[in-house]
Amino acid sequence: MVSFSYTAADEEKSRGVRRMKTLATSLLLCVAVIYALATWAENAGWGAWTGYVAAAAEAGMVGALADWFAVTALFRRPLGLPIPHTAIIPTKKDQLGASLGQFVGENFLSADVVRGRLAALGIGRRLGTWLADPAHADRVTAEAATALRGALTVLRDADVQAVVGEAITRRAESAEIAPGLGKTLERVVADGAHHRAVDLICTRGHDWLVTHGDSVMDAVQGGAPGWTPRFVDRRIGERVYKELLRFVTEMRDTPGHPARGAIDRFLTDFAADLQADTDTRARVERLKTDLLARPEVQDVIASAWSSVRNLIIAAAEDDHSQLRLRARASLISLGNRLATDTRLQQKVEGWAEDAAAYVVTTYRGEITSLITDTVAGWDATQTSKKIEANIGRDLQFIRINGTVVGALAGLLIYTVSHGVGG
Repeated sequence: MVSFSYTAADEEKSRGVRRMKTLATSLLLCVAVIYALATWAENAGWGAWTGYVAAAAEAGMVGALADWFAVTALFRRPLGLPIPHTAIIPTKKDQLGASLGQFVGENFLSADVVRGRLAALGIGRRLGTWLADPAHADRVTAEAATALRGALTVLRDADVQAVVGEAITRRAESAEIAPGLGKTLERVVADGAHHRAVDLICTRGHDWLVTHGDSVMDAVQGGAPGWTPRFVDRRIGERVYKELLRFVTEMRDTPGHPARGAIDRFLTDFAADLQADTDTRARVERLKTDLLARPEVQDVIASAWSSVRNLIIAAAEDDHSQLRLRARASLISLGNRLATDTRLQQKVEGWAEDAAAYVVTTYRGEITSLITDTVAGWDATQTSKKIEANIGRDLQFIRINGTVVGALAGLLIYTVSHGVGG
């Protein structure tokens, strides 16, 4: 069973309890001796005052013994006798734990109590003032960065990569991309943004033809029939090359070239087909599926997590990274708003109250059972010893007070009774 840890500090407290027990017992013995001497003196005729002393001492003994019994009955059976309702803590420990749990649940873990307490604290304003301090914002940012690094370090890359890859693949497979591509291409053509790409292709094509003219002519000659004379093949090759170069040059230099218009019409028609033509959309979907199924694409998707992870860890470790600087600035900005914006304060406080109320109402039983089960698991003897060490000294003062108060009460009663009788 789980018990209190009886420490050296508790042992020191126990020695203090024993000293107070000795003092209280000595006071009891003292009044007993006084009672005996006063009774003897009264019988010996020493005077009326001896009756007063004897009555006070007698009442003091009664008070001391009654309080000794009450204090002792809390922790053990007085004189080892099986007197009912004694040794309360060892025998009633479990009931005390259950009562304590019920008391806490009813008086501390109620939604109204929690809401009232949180409302009185002004959490929104206090949190805002605290976060607005740059030093506090730095602290929160550093702690968040440490937690983020720890979380990313604990996660297994293989597991995360599998989840990320499956999520991306499933999302890509479930979404039809052809209509979206068609709308995007339609806007690009309408804005003329594709003209730059056409210009670049024409320029690069012209430069390549100028540089590789011999290769083009050799390719044309190589495709000629074997029975044609070589000079004819060479003239045809030169002619084809010159016409091809002229075509590309005119297309590069003439914005209104018919070939450019043909490209515009083709892209416009293709954008419309991507959005409306069933066959075109089906072919795009098949192409998408084939691409996603390729090992190279899956490797790229899986490796994306490693890249993102390394990027985040590096940013979290760098005090001057944009991630941490932006997080710090956001916290300070949020703190300033919370400190001054009453509506935002009310929202935050409302969220906090709702969350706390939900926790205490939903998990009240689990929280109170923690108290009940913990107390039930304590060893009865050790629990009694621990509690006595911590509060026993004050309880011994009860014995001393009982002796003094009893003596005064006895003296008063004796005086009143003799005064009335006299």
